[in-house]
Amino acid sequence: MQTTARLSYAVTGWTSKASPEVGAKCLFALLAAASLCPVVLVPIPAMLDYPNHLARMYLLSRVGTADANPFYQVVWAAYPNLAMDLIVPLIARLIGVETATRIFYLLSQILVIMGAVTIERVVKGRFHIAGFFALIFLYSLPFAWGFVNFEFGLGIALCGVAAYLAAQERAWHWRFGINLIFVIALFAAHFFALGLYGFTIGLHEMWRAWVRKVPPAAIAARLAILAIPPAVGLGLMLGSGGAIGGDDTDWFLHFKPLWLFATLNGYSLMLSAVATAALLGMIYIAAKRGLLRFEPAGTWLAAGFALLYLAMPSRLFATSFVDVRVIVAAALILPPFVSLSLPDRRWRLAAACGAIVLILANLAMAAFVWMSYRADYAAMIDSFGKIDKGAFVLIAHSGEADDPPMKNLTEYPIYNAPTLAVHYADAFVPTFYAAAGKQPVIPRPAYRRLQVPYGGIAPIAALKAIAEKPAPDAPDFVRSWPRDFDYLYVIGPAIANPMPNLLDELYAAPRFALYKIRK
Repeated sequence: MQTTARLSYAVTGWTSKASPEVGAKCLFALLAAASLCPVVLVPIPAMLDYPNHLARMYLLSRVGTADANPFYQVVWAAYPNLAMDLIVPLIARLIGVETATRIFYLLSQILVIMGAVTIERVVKGRFHIAGFFALIFLYSLPFAWGFVNFEFGLGIALCGVAAYLAAQERAWHWRFGINLIFVIALFAAHFFALGLYGFTIGLHEMWRAWVRKVPPAAIAARLAILAIPPAVGLGLMLGSGGAIGGDDTDWFLHFKPLWLFATLNGYSLMLSAVATAALLGMIYIAAKRGLLRFEPAGTWLAAGFALLYLAMPSRLFATSFVDVRVIVAAALILPPFVSLSLPDRRWRLAAACGAIVLILANLAMAAFVWMSYRADYAAMIDSFGKIDKGAFVLIAHSGEADDPPMKNLTEYPIYNAPTLAVHYADAFVPTFYAAAGKQPVIPRPAYRRLQVPYGGIAPIAALKAIAEKPAPDAPDFVRSWPRDFDYLYVIGPAIANPMPNLLDELYAAPRFALYKIRK
């Protein structure tokens, strides 16, 4: 009742004639607090990549101890995605790995929210709509799927954009120093977030030069201030053994229209499409009535992000859903450059209700999925007690292993949960993130042939076919899987034992089953 009363008070304050900005701040504060609650309610957030990242944090925290995993080694270099790897193990010494990882994720969420609000403060000089857009997209596809380093990096990038814009008219050494600080931070956090930061302030500089008719030499000098630090950093990264990514680059152009409506919520395509349509409808109505307009530079940024989305591959250097990340970045960066002028209380009430419905719908879906996975993750951890220490553990899917499972995105968070066996059972798991040049944890040379180069959760039907008839052209990690592995997790909808003559069931749960492979 108290929460409802406070929310009602905040909405009333926003829609009152006396202080709509104060009411908006109160409403935002309540919605932000609610949006951050799920991470403190569950031990492991139900996100695709999160268990895999958590497993890596466990391994990094045990480096150099007698409990270190025997199959993996740590090789440090100037990798492009080190945010978690540098921060979490240090905090984990004080509060434990699981809690430290959740705090890092919570910090990532806070950085995204406050970064968007800070850009708006710099551009408009006041709190307006950016914070609400940040909350609407807080459980969007990249964030809900556990791209935690990207989320942290994007939060840093938003803060960097705000800092640079605040210093844009100051002397060159101020701009160079601020840019240098954030480039260093973003190189360590996430390389694509660095690219989004540079793209945004580069566009803003070009708009400034266009409006002020700046001479070409002055434009080149200002852009050089932006380009020199990342160019030096890129050289250091490549020279130290780091890599931007793999060789896989694909556009998947037929998905471009889909992603525009599938990005807003990472757990339900239907909710995402309906919420996106509602949001676009509200924006259209406001624009048609002249209530919405771009701030200076807003048109340039909107056109730039639209072109970037069309040009950006879906998979770039073996990093997936890159164009989807552009959508989320645009949703966080563009609102500070848009002004919404609501003429009376009726309009403010409609805007408040629209924001509340969109934010709480996304939040409710995320909270529901996270809470529903508490028992599944607990069962998964319990199942690791059935595995001998130092075993080889393979993962398969009971169906087609669709990645992502477009029919039901709520199945996605179980995909990488078995990778926690690298910690709880000191196991080798081929789908554990350990790509040379991208992560500091890599397999030892004797086991690298079993590491999955990309993806790798095979359909159980494919494994069954290989077991019945050898397939010389099959990938290395499954070519001789009955001989190379000791245990098999079959995730996805429950099925009967697919190979009774080869597999002995050890543990069964609604979303997975564990089998011992007979030798």
